[in-house]
Amino acid sequence: MPALLRPALAAFGVACLVSAASLASSGAAFAQAKPQAAPAQPAAPAQQQAPALKQIALTDKQLDGVLAAQKDMDAITEKLPENTAPDQKVIGQLDGVAKKHGFAGYDDYNNVVDNISLVLGGFDPATKKYVGTEAVIKAQIAQLQADKKMPAKDKKEALDELNEALKTPAPAIENKGNIDLVGKYYDKLVAALGDDEN
Repeated sequence: MPALLRPALAAFGVACLVSAASLASSGAAFAQAKPQAAPAQPAAPAQQQAPALKQIALTDKQLDGVLAAQKDMDAITEKLPENTAPDQKVIGQLDGVAKKHGFAGYDDYNNVVDNISLVLGGFDPATKKYVGTEAVIKAQIAQLQADKKMPAKDKKEALDELNEALKTPAPAIENKGNIDLVGKYYDKLVAALGDDEN
């Protein structure tokens, strides 16, 4: 499955990659496509950021919709070239799948997935308990430092990314009920949103 950039997740930078890394350590990582809108005006590279995540209170119906839609979404996104934004035809297909599963459209679906991802990033994959993103990152750093089999270059790159993620924390979860709800669906969400190749 192509690992496409998701602009809403880019708002909190490498910390979201850590969400994926935390799932990767349990055998799954996120790789969901999201269309990239062209910026209205060119911005200086340091100022160019994706819009901030619109946090919402998640519902059972939304999580069920994400789980039901994922197979169809994957079937579309797996055909896309790696690191390429989908064209209008593909966006139309993704929008149709989202609507079929109870979402207003693909943007609504993605906002729900982004909210799920924000919460999942704070779950310890070993205990399946919410501990917060910072604790997950610190545990990953310790795990990497103890890894004797990983090549030094790869280890350094991974540690650099994780240490950078500590400097760029994910936003605080505004809807605390999302933690319990995502926890209830944790195994299904990791299986559906994960990528077994990692």
